[in-house]
Amino acid sequence: MSAAAIAERRFLQQQRCRILYRKSLKCVLDWAVHRDIFYIEAEKTRLQFEANRDLQNLETIDRLLFEGEARLAKFQHPDPYIVPWCPGGSKYARNPPVPPVIEVVNDFGRESSH
Repeated sequence: MSAAAIAERRFLQQQRCRILYRKSLKCVLDWAVHRDIFYIEAEKTRLQFEANRDLQNLETIDRLLFEGEARLAKFQHPDPYIVPWCPGGSKYARNPPVPPVIEVVNDFGRESSH
């Protein structure tokens, strides 16, 4: 395998690892809503990632990433937390748009003084 191919594979593995870590923290937040519990569980998650930080074998890294992604899929919350103002949240599109018959005037009451 060429040096460029190895570098590209390592870059993709780093990318997958970052994505897996972020998704893992979001999954932990779904299960541990209270911040004191979340911080403890987030530290455990971080330690699991740090334990394999210095691995060099590309196949081992791919295997661990695959296992981590499978584990994450297994432990997904059935009703994940959604930020209220994001799509799917309880406040998303709560205020209906202004009807087109309402005219917006930017003169603030001075339109007749001209």
